[in-house]
Amino acid sequence: MSVTKSSAASRRDLFRLAAGAACAIAAPSQMARAAQRPEAYSSGEIVENGHRFFGSISRGLAEGLETANRKWGRPNAYILGQEASGAFVGGLRYGEGTMYTRNAGQKRVYWQGPSIGFDAGADGDRTMMLVYNLPEVGSIYRRYAGVNGSAYLVGGLGFTALNNEEVIVMPVRAGLGARLGLNLGYLKFTPDSTWNPF
Repeated sequence: MSVTKSSAASRRDLFRLAAGAACAIAAPSQMARAAQRPEAYSSGEIVENGHRFFGSISRGLAEGLETANRKWGRPNAYILGQEASGAFVGGLRYGEGTMYTRNAGQKRVYWQGPSIGFDAGADGDRTMMLVYNLPEVGSIYRRYAGVNGSAYLVGGLGFTALNNEEVIVMPVRAGLGARLGLNLGYLKFTPDSTWNPF
């Protein structure tokens, strides 16, 4: 009798230990999955970082950000970098920078893309890109096309919205030079530098 009770108790203890070990193994993987999706930034944080990056024209950034946040919520990543572009009917754009997230680290990113349209000129820009609905950091490496050709100017900054499925990338540009006209194109984000815009 005592042997049976003892073996039953041992089995219960073994079961508890096995269940505890399974929970301990499952918990980190669940936490890792939760950490893959970057957390959203507040408008104040984006404007503060934009002010440091662009300087005194952050009022235009705040107004543009307010418009974007009404459409897509709060950004959960942003990119700070620089780019150069030129066009005469057909054009090319190349850039590089660092993508920042609150809880999923930083990534070096490069972007390039072609354009075609009624467009002429050249420019070199400091560029901040706001990223909305990014499911995980590796999802930035895609092609992003214009959303209804939307582009507008607020307080000396130019805003354009690009998307790939649910992910929205909104480049915010301030720089030297001039690009006049309308164009159609896309940006391709890559983990390494390349001259191939396609």
